[in-house]
Amino acid sequence: MKPLRVVVADDERLLREQLCTRLRELDASIEVLAQARNGQEALEQVRDLQPDLVFLDIRMPVMTGIEAARHIAQLPTWDEAGGDGQWPGCEMVFLTAYDQYAVQAFEAGVVDYLLKPAQPERLALALQRVRARRDARQRAQHSAEPAQPLPAHTPAMQDLLRALAAQLSPATAPAPLQWIQAKVGATIQMIAVEEVLFFVSDEKYTRVQTATQEALIRTSIKELIDTLDMQRFWQIHRSTLVNVRAIAGVQRDERGRQLVSVRGSKALLEVSRSYAGLFKGM
Repeated sequence: MKPLRVVVADDERLLREQLCTRLRELDASIEVLAQARNGQEALEQVRDLQPDLVFLDIRMPVMTGIEAARHIAQLPTWDEAGGDGQWPGCEMVFLTAYDQYAVQAFEAGVVDYLLKPAQPERLALALQRVRARRDARQRAQHSAEPAQPLPAHTPAMQDLLRALAAQLSPATAPAPLQWIQAKVGATIQMIAVEEVLFFVSDEKYTRVQTATQEALIRTSIKELIDTLDMQRFWQIHRSTLVNVRAIAGVQRDERGRQLVSVRGSKALLEVSRSYAGLFKGM
C-alpha cells in the first residue's frame, strides 16, 4: 500500500505535534511533509509539495482553514493539466473545536472532519476514507474513463465552502465572550474573562476561578465552549476549561493521572484520557 503524504495545519504547535504523533502511531509509513501555522502556509505547502491529504484547522490566523480549502480546491491537478502532471489532488480533513461548521461539510459527503484533540479511533476512520478516495482517483488516472472531479472541485462543494467562510468572517462571527456575570456570595459581579484561571463544572453550577476569588455561574462547559475564545482556553476534561496562559506545568500522580498546576491557584486540575495528548512530551 502506497504511504500517505500529509500536511498538517494548525496554529497551536502542541496540537500539530500531537496529531503528527498520532498519525505515526496509527501508521508508521505516513510521511508528514510539513506543518503549517496558518491557512496561507497550508496553501503554499500543498501547492509546492502536492500531498495526498491536508489536515486544516478551521480557525487560523492570516487565512482560515475554510478559506485555504477553497484555494486548495482550485489548484490544478493532473487531469486538468492535460495529463502532463502527476498529482491527482488531495483530500482535506477539517480539524475543529466548533463542530457546527465542519458537520455541514461532512454531511455533504465531500470532506471529513475531526474534533480536537483527534481521537485515535476517529482518526483511523478518517485515514481509511482518505485512502479509499485516493486509490479511486489513482485508478481513474490510469483508466480510459474520464476522471471524476475531486469532491472539493464540484460546484456544490465550492458553494458550501463559501457559505462556511462567510460564517467565520469577522462581520458575521460573534465576538468571543469578554465578561462573565457571576454570583459571588450574595452579590452579582462582572468578571473579565481574561482574569479567569479555569472553569470547573458540576451538575448544577460552573465554578469560575480567578487569582483573587471564586464565583459560580449556571452556564455549562458546552455553552462556554460556544462563546469563549478557544485559542485562549483549553478543554482538559469534559468538565474543565483552563486558561492556557495560566498553565504552570503538568505532573503525574501515583495513579499515573496528569494534573495541571495553575499560576495563582493551589488547585491541581485533572486531565482526562481524551485530552492527555495536549501535553504529550511534557
